[in-house]
Amino acid sequence: MAFSVRAAAGEAWSTNFDVYIVAADGGIPRNLTADNPALDGLPVFSPDGTQLAYVAMDRPGFEADRQHLVLLNLKSGVKRPLTQTWDRSIASFAWARDGKTLFATTDHLGQRPLWAIDAATGRASAITGAGEVEGFSVGSRKIFYASSNLGSPADLYAVGFSGGEPKQLTRVNQAALAQRKFGDYEQFSFNGWNGENVFGYVVKPPDFKRDQKYPVAFLIHGGPQGSFANAWSWRWNAEAFAGAGYGVVMVDFHGSAGYGQAFTDSISGDWGGKPLEDLKLGLAAALKEYSWLDGDQVCALGGSYGGYMINWIAGQWPDRFKCLVSHDGIFDNRTMYYSTDELWFPEWEYGGPEYRTPAPYAKQNPVDYVNKWKTPTLVIHGQQDYRVPDSQGLAVFTALQRQGIASELLYFPSENHWVLKPADSIEWYDTVLAWMQRWIHAPPP
Repeated sequence: MAFSVRAAAGEAWSTNFDVYIVAADGGIPRNLTADNPALDGLPVFSPDGTQLAYVAMDRPGFEADRQHLVLLNLKSGVKRPLTQTWDRSIASFAWARDGKTLFATTDHLGQRPLWAIDAATGRASAITGAGEVEGFSVGSRKIFYASSNLGSPADLYAVGFSGGEPKQLTRVNQAALAQRKFGDYEQFSFNGWNGENVFGYVVKPPDFKRDQKYPVAFLIHGGPQGSFANAWSWRWNAEAFAGAGYGVVMVDFHGSAGYGQAFTDSISGDWGGKPLEDLKLGLAAALKEYSWLDGDQVCALGGSYGGYMINWIAGQWPDRFKCLVSHDGIFDNRTMYYSTDELWFPEWEYGGPEYRTPAPYAKQNPVDYVNKWKTPTLVIHGQQDYRVPDSQGLAVFTALQRQGIASELLYFPSENHWVLKPADSIEWYDTVLAWMQRWIHAPPP
């Protein structure tokens, strides 16, 4: 059997996972990837047992580095990078039964399709289209996969190894979905920072009327090396905001995943620069292209890095929004460094520990612009958040309250960096939508 485990001491500041092999009945595990100080993981044996495929990163300490496939010949010990030159990061993969093909998912231009990768050449071709493949299993003649999109939760589909028209196999939520209306959505693009192409999504309210103006929910994703892609989630669900009467705008700013590794890398050391420029240009582009969006009635919302960006916007773009929602957001990069459970993250983003490289931590730090804050803000945090500890959210709330800025705090004692309990999720949406309704007068849902 093969497995991956963190290989180095210092869990909080190392991303070095190695692949080990050990007999199924026990024994001493043997490290197969000690030569790579970065991450190696997801090992899977080929059907004939002669090869081991796994994903590898090249840069130690960087959790958002590109994951590429490597094939290890178990007899000779020779490692062959298979997708080293393909500018996409492997999220999951599996072997075909004949061992000649590997199937994989990657983020790709706001989607997460399934790809067929030739085991000899590494050549990849997409076999599914729009939406997000959440999981898959390789059958004898077809691939069975779960897929969702912005307008629908996941169902099961089947498709041939070379692609083609997929066959829908389940309609799990048909009865519940039939009682609800959903808004249409579409992807758009614009010239972002430095004139480079940037993508985003717009979601219309249900019962959309073109001659009516709709207020805007401007959602900012976390990560920051993440994406608000064409996928369904019960956290930050775009249809929930659309159903409340808002036009939803989401921008995959510089740093987002699925647009090439250089695009993803571009945010490091510049959290408040290129991404903020993209958000400004993206919102302006959406308002120009979709005349039904009411640019005078906009609320910006974000969590994690998105929460950092909300706190940054409060001081850098203070006159733009009617209200803000800051969920688990970083308030002070310096104190954040000394309390997070992922030290490798700020150390990569800012070039080292705060005590050695303090300047980058202070470069774009929300705490230094508190005196410019004026926008009504809802602050949300989980007490068991060790990624962005709750002291950051409480500090945001204190800064707002002390200055007399309209603000509320929603605090979850039993939640971590994500709101995962169903009842808490309902309370989250109820509180957020009530806050938006307080400052923006939306049409009846």
